[in-house]
Amino acid sequence: MSATPPLDERPTSRYEVIRTTLREAILGGQAVTGLVLVEGPLAELFGTSRVPVRQALNLLHEEGLIRRFEGRGFLIDPHGTEATPRRVPLTRQLLGLERQEELIDYRPLGERIYEQLAETVIRFMVFGHYRIDGQRAAEALNVSSNVVREALMRLRDKGLVEKEPYSQWLAGPLTAQAVKQDYELRMLLEPDALRQGVERVSRTELQAMLQRVVDAQDAGREVSRADIEQLEHDLHVTCLAGIANTRMAAVIRQCQIPMNVGRILHEALHSSNDQAMLMEHRLVFEALLYGTVESACSCLRDHIGKARERTLQRLKVLSVLPEPQVPSYLQRLA
Repeated sequence: MSATPPLDERPTSRYEVIRTTLREAILGGQAVTGLVLVEGPLAELFGTSRVPVRQALNLLHEEGLIRRFEGRGFLIDPHGTEATPRRVPLTRQLLGLERQEELIDYRPLGERIYEQLAETVIRFMVFGHYRIDGQRAAEALNVSSNVVREALMRLRDKGLVEKEPYSQWLAGPLTAQAVKQDYELRMLLEPDALRQGVERVSRTELQAMLQRVVDAQDAGREVSRADIEQLEHDLHVTCLAGIANTRMAAVIRQCQIPMNVGRILHEALHSSNDQAMLMEHRLVFEALLYGTVESACSCLRDHIGKARERTLQRLKVLSVLPEPQVPSYLQRLA
C-alpha cells in the first residue's frame, strides 16, 4: 500500500476527497477493523450523494483496505484478519473524523463559489424576485469580483439568473406558470431522451437503481434526502445522459430546475418521504428491466405529469412559510 499523499498533492474531485479521508482514518487506526461501511449513511455523513461515496469505496476495495462480505456494504479489514462485522450507526467519531469540522473541499475556488451561488439562488428563487449585488457577494464570500462575475455568467447560461441592461443581476421568481411550462417541456423531451439514452446504461446499473428505490420504500420516513436526490439523479440524469443532441440535453437540464422545490421544502419541514414518487420511479425501472422501453417512456411521462402537480402544491406551501435569512448580497424586489 502506498503512503498517503501530502496535502499539496491531494486530488480535487469529491470522491477522491472522501477516499483520502477514509483511507487516512483506516491506515491511521482511527476507523476500527470490522466496521461496516454502507453507501447511504456515508453519503449523509459527508453531505453528498451516493455516487462519489460509491466511487471512493470501490477504490478502497481495489486497494485492499476494505472487503466485501456476506452482507450489505463493505467491511474495514486492511490486514485481512477476517474480522467480525460490526454493524453500528456510522458517526464521525467511529471513523476517526471527530477533529474535522467538515470535509475539506479541494476543488478550485471558482467551482466552489459557483456552487455556493447556485445553491443560494435556487433556495431563494422560490420565495420571490431578487437583485444580486456582485460586489457584496465578493465581500461576503471573500473572493474577487472577477470570480463572482464568472460564476454569475455561468448561472446565466444555466438559466438561473439574468442580467439587466444596467448591469444588475436578477434571480427568480419561480412562478407557477414557469413550473407548468418547464414540466410540459420535460413531458415532451425526457421520454424521448430515455429512449435514446438508456441503451448506454447496463442491466446491472438498472438493477442497482431499482434496488435503491426499493430500499428507499422500505426505509419509509427514515429515508435521507441524499438518498432521494440520488434516486432523482439515477432516473433524470444518468438514464438520459446518453442522448447525442446536446441542445436537447441543455433544455432538459434547465427545465429540471423546479425539481429543487422538493429539496427546499425538505429543509423547511424536515421531511424527505414521498411514497408516490418512489412508486413512479419503480414502475419506470421495472418496465426497463422486465417490460419494454416504450412502456418505461410512458411511465416516465406519467411520473413527470404527477410530479408537476406535486411541485405546484409545494410552491403553495412555500409561499406561506417564512423566508429564510437572506444573504447580504441579495435584495428582494417588490
